[in-house]
Order: sequence, then C-alpha cells, then structure tokens
Amino acid sequence: MYTILVCDDDRDIVSALDIYLTSEGYRTVKAYDGLEAIKAVEAQAVDLILMDIMMPGLDGIRATAKLREKFNVPIILLTAKSEDADKVLGLNIGADDYITKPFNPLELVARVKAQLRRYTRYNSAQEKEPGGEVIDFNGLVIDRGTHQCTLYEKELNLTPIEFDILWMLCSNRGQVISAERLFETVWGEKYLDRNNTVMVHIRRLREKMGEPSRDPRFIKTVWGVGYKVD
Repeated sequence: MYTILVCDDDRDIVSALDIYLTSEGYRTVKAYDGLEAIKAVEAQAVDLILMDIMMPGLDGIRATAKLREKFNVPIILLTAKSEDADKVLGLNIGADDYITKPFNPLELVARVKAQLRRYTRYNSAQEKEPGGEVIDFNGLVIDRGTHQCTLYEKELNLTPIEFDILWMLCSNRGQVISAERLFETVWGEKYLDRNNTVMVHIRRLREKMGEPSRDPRFIKTVWGVGYKVD
C-alpha cells in the first residue's frame, strides 16, 4: 500500500484529499504546514507528497527545497490559479508536478498514479545489476537498468522525471525532440504548455550537470523547435 503525505493549512482540503485517496486504496499522512511535512517524511516512509504552496510558517516552496536536500520522493504542488510564478519556482527547486485548485478529483488521482508508477519503476531499477541499457559518451554515463547517471565519474542526483527526460534526449542523439513530444512521453499526458513545465525541468537538469545557460555542452535548445543532445 502506498503512503501519501497530504499537506495543506486548510483542514477541509486535507479531509477531502484523504477521502479521495483512501477510496483508491492509499494510506494518507496529514500535515498542516511545511515543517510538519518535513518531520513526517523524516519519521516514516512516504511514497508521494501533495503540498500546498501558500501556508503560514514554512510554506510549500521552502518545504520542497528542504525535502529535496535528502529525498527524491515525488512532490505535487497544490496551487491557486494566481500563483503562476510560484508554480515555476516550485518546479525549479524540485517539485515534479502541480495541480491547480479547485481540482478535479479524477485528475488529481490520475496525476498521483502517474507519479507513483514512475517512482516505483525508478526504485525497482535501482535494485537491478548495472550493465543493462547504457549510454556512454563525452563523460556522461546513463544506466537505464539501475537508473544511475554519472557525469565525469560524479553521480548526478536526478529525480525520476529528470532521468526520463535525459534518457529520451540521449537515446535520440542528434534528433530535435519537441517539448510536446517530451511532455507526452515522460508525463504520459496531453501537452497543454503547462507553465513551460518541460523548459523548467530542462533548466534544472542543466544546473545539476553544471551546464552554462549559454552554449551548453549537452542539452541544446533549438529555438522554436525543441531540444537535442548532439
């Protein structure tokens, strides 16, 4: 049984999410601010976090940044429509996805299931022996069997989504992959240009790889078309 941490200062929203998720067979843990969320994740195994952005005390953005220092558990932000800048910031500092309030329960559950599938596949792969499908070029080594990635022999701490993006680009070296194709393949949803989600994750990948914003060595932007790895 998967355990999902629900964090929101609005107790009615937490109760509603608890009903939606438990009816799907998930176990829930409740928190009402960012500090409570961090303590809950440190105290027990959690498979996914639903995190509100606007909370008193430690808000969702800062809590996400703190959690990303130690944990790769998927984080879906709960946001208001007016918080577009916070959505991008949240993705930049480590959130995997967001959903806008008021949310459709069916959409929320679908997003949760998609993230859990990816996280489960990622964890299962890490238990395998290395040497399955491997991409090795210019100091970058990506092992799909173990979901490990090293650059110049230094391991990159990638989230499952970041790994999938990098694998897709590198396994199609020389080809330009559109943001639409990347999104629909990696996220498994129809592309709706959701606040430049792909662009934000590409930027975060480049930062982890130590890539300059101008003339990066690996992930290149083909303006108006997409991204490619040469």
